[in-house]
Amino acid sequence: QVQLVESGGALVQPGGSLRLSCAASGKIFEIKSMSWFRQAPGKQRELVASSSRLGSTTVADSVRGRFTISRDNAKATVALQMNNLKPEDTAVYYCHARSGADGAVVNWGQGTQVTVYS
Repeated sequence: QVQLVESGGALVQPGGSLRLSCAASGKIFEIKSMSWFRQAPGKQRELVASSSRLGSTTVADSVRGRFTISRDNAKATVALQMNNLKPEDTAVYYCHARSGADGAVVNWGQGTQVTVYS
């Protein structure tokens, strides 16, 4: 089992920046991918960015060029640097990790609120 704890959510004005962090504990040696998802009110949870254990990354089209995911395997952490934030980025952001021998175990953090307001 892997436990994930997010931090860094806040209120921010449009155009501002935030850095979200997620720290993993437990069976960290079994972690495969680490990702960030978000869920806005009334919407489905969506993938924002993902990082494989080897460091390859993917980023959603809606945030490409503004958000960057980075990962430190030694520290079992993943971060999401968010620049030029927009009101539509307002959501609860969740850290996600796949673990287990085949990556079949899904782990979620409790979420951190990001609100972009004018």
